[in-house]
Amino acid sequence: MVRAGLTTERLVRAGAELADEVGFDQVTVSALARRFDVKVASLYSHLKNSQDLKTRIALLALEELADRAADALAGRAGKDALTAFADVYRDYARAHPGRYAATRYPLDPEAAAASAGGRHAQMTRAVLRGYDLAEPEQTHAVRLLGSVFHGYVSLESAGGFSHSAPDSQESWTRILDALDSLLRDWPNPS
Repeated sequence: MVRAGLTTERLVRAGAELADEVGFDQVTVSALARRFDVKVASLYSHLKNSQDLKTRIALLALEELADRAADALAGRAGKDALTAFADVYRDYARAHPGRYAATRYPLDPEAAAASAGGRHAQMTRAVLRGYDLAEPEQTHAVRLLGSVFHGYVSLESAGGFSHSAPDSQESWTRILDALDSLLRDWPNPS
């Protein structure tokens, strides 16, 4: 008999909270069962296994992040859009470190196609429309932004910038200024 009150959505949300508390790598169906004080077997009517749970957490995190980014980008262009977009990623990673890690979880092609990943790519390209980059340069710029945002957030969350001056926020602001300048004066491929 399925325990009353347990639903797939509730379990996934609890798994996302657990990821933020203990780290995404530590999330398993067993850990989730302990959280609800139920037997692991009682969760298998909602989840196939730990991989299924992690995939669902990744999908949730991608959706949450896309929704926040869409809200932040509304009515913005150019550097204002770039800064708002970047800040959403950094703020989300700080508030939800486990969920942010989940956004990097490898999804199978079907899950990836159904995810909010496409929205992230569309929003990145929308930011870049303010810089008038044609293909293939726009794709190079998408990759640059993703690399800088994820790299900075990952290093910062690991404490990589906490032992030296200037403070991390000052560096973040300068990096966004530099990205804006680079995007406005993108090198000509010759």
